[in-house]
Amino acid sequence: MVAMKVLNLMQRGASRSFISECRTLGTIRHRNLVKILSVCSSVDFHGNDFKALIYEFMANESLEEWLHSGTVGRDDEHGESRNLRLVQRLHIAIDIANAIEYLHKSCYSTIVHGDLKPSNVLLDNDMVARVGDFGLAKIISMVSAEATRVHDQGSSTSTVVRGSIGYVPPEYGMGHEVSILGDIYDYGILLLEMFTGKRPTKEAFAHYLNLHNFVLMALPRSSNGHRRLKALE
Repeated sequence: MVAMKVLNLMQRGASRSFISECRTLGTIRHRNLVKILSVCSSVDFHGNDFKALIYEFMANESLEEWLHSGTVGRDDEHGESRNLRLVQRLHIAIDIANAIEYLHKSCYSTIVHGDLKPSNVLLDNDMVARVGDFGLAKIISMVSAEATRVHDQGSSTSTVVRGSIGYVPPEYGMGHEVSILGDIYDYGILLLEMFTGKRPTKEAFAHYLNLHNFVLMALPRSSNGHRRLKALE
């Protein structure tokens, strides 16, 4: 069994996303990354362009399906609960961290994923996490310890913010270039979501209250986090 991702080429940026995934996934291999098996770039029976990517099939779907309502608590075909235990969440967090370290430190060129979130983390038969969806990935070269420069991958150098609301780093909204620090920010938000079960876009988060501060509220009163939250109030 395989999983096929068919791109809607009427959607803006779809072709660029296809090229990005092909260039990125075609050169990397890691046990915590979704493996691409093949690609298809042709025309359909109407004569329209057709592009698709074929991946390994991930039997346990995405982390999103396990964290949030609609699927949490649902029993699978074997009658096993789909609620994640604490140790499973920890193992998944470590798997994702291993994937990020590989992309940032062990590839020939540093790769920034650009869109780490639960729906882009898939789980295999053994509940091993695999990071996928490299449609926004960028191959970069380190200019210095603090800065990065984006290689041209046939995409625009526009400062339009690319990423998912709630996960994209705030500095991207101020025109900062893509960097590995953006992935680290995404990963931090992902960790908070995994261990609180709350999305960063939850409607209750407004004004000074967001996912960061929600977690700070749970810290002991003597902590710096609690004092910072009181200052915001």
